[in-house]
Amino acid sequence: MGAGPAGIYAADLLDKSDADVSIDLFERMPAPFGLIRYGVAPDHPRIKGIVTALHKVLDKPSIRLLGNVDYGTDIKLDDLREFYDAVIFSTGATADRTLDIDGVELDGSYGAADFVSWYDGHPDVPRTWPLNATSVAVLGVGNVALDVARILAKTADELLTTDIPANVYDGLQASPVTDVHVFGRRGPAQAKFTPLELRELDHSPNVEVIVDPEDIEFDEGSIATLRASKQADMVVKTLQEWAIRDQGTRPKRLHLHFFHSPSEIVGEDGRVTGLRTERTELTGDGNVRGTGQFHDWDVQAVYRAVGYLSTHLAEVPFDHNAGVVPNQAGRVLDLDENQLPGVYVTGWIKRGPIGLIGHTKGDAAETVASLLADVDTLATPGQASPAAILEFLTERGVPFTTWEGWGKLDAHERALGEPHGRERIKVVEREEMTRVSRA
Repeated sequence: MGAGPAGIYAADLLDKSDADVSIDLFERMPAPFGLIRYGVAPDHPRIKGIVTALHKVLDKPSIRLLGNVDYGTDIKLDDLREFYDAVIFSTGATADRTLDIDGVELDGSYGAADFVSWYDGHPDVPRTWPLNATSVAVLGVGNVALDVARILAKTADELLTTDIPANVYDGLQASPVTDVHVFGRRGPAQAKFTPLELRELDHSPNVEVIVDPEDIEFDEGSIATLRASKQADMVVKTLQEWAIRDQGTRPKRLHLHFFHSPSEIVGEDGRVTGLRTERTELTGDGNVRGTGQFHDWDVQAVYRAVGYLSTHLAEVPFDHNAGVVPNQAGRVLDLDENQLPGVYVTGWIKRGPIGLIGHTKGDAAETVASLLADVDTLATPGQASPAAILEFLTERGVPFTTWEGWGKLDAHERALGEPHGRERIKVVEREEMTRVSRA
């Protein structure tokens, strides 16, 4: 369940095993690729290039895509057991992790996941976004925070080389934003950016990246981190270069702040009017503590990029604190920590939303190894015919899509982009995606 990278990697490993296997990949959206299509910023063609490798997997005759099928509504675990020997859940994480500070409920306080879904043309979110702030705060120092900050700061015309839909272009074109502030609670050595993502911030001819020299500070724990991690060292060197250079004259500014812990989103008449942060200091081991010194920032919108969270799947155990399905090496465990026969997990629903897309391959390998070790103990499904599940979905009135259908939608989106000199223009409406795919 889930035709993003996690599910496709698992399908590929199963197909390459010695087992005699046929695989159905279910996907809630009418199109495949999950996070690549709906979670990666549109100006990341390098990451979107991963689709080429995933495409080769879905081309395999032993793997079948069934899209536009919503688990928990169109089909549940008991239904799946009737048709399959085993089920692997690879549904990822799409919700925002909560942030427990005052003012988080104000109008103008947004979760990053919702904003990402909007600019990536997800069919299940509104077509408009309230881009009316001139100064914006982004909370978090991971790659999602950078994506959100970069999309907010760039001009809409810079994104015309990507697949953004017309409604996203129009929204960004009308945005009055001039300053985007990114806040991290700890120091530059503890930032979770990847070096390439960070350097991409400075590539826009319209965005000036600004780092306060006072935020470049290290303790023994920070220095140990830099010595142990080439990635962290590269990030810090880039930040140091930006901190000492003269400020340029690009029309928009993207500020990277460290040692600022958000303490309150300030509001008036139900709307965001500012952000209050507490200055922090290093404690020697790379951690920080509050100093009691507060700073008020004049912002009219706050985006919380503090992590994603998986959601509870029907008929499947769930750890609400960790936001994952309890498992051992991918084998799903019930509340008594006993294995749930024939049910497995991989990807973010298994380990939480951490790491890069490539890390998902290791997850899939462990899960598939567990499944293959259990083959002799798996229950035989009542309806093993490949046609049986199609009849089931048809009888339920589910307008499912297929891999052949994705080929039609892919061609349609490319045709939409061609008159404008663009590789593609993404179709947003679910009904239109389904209509084109099923034509």
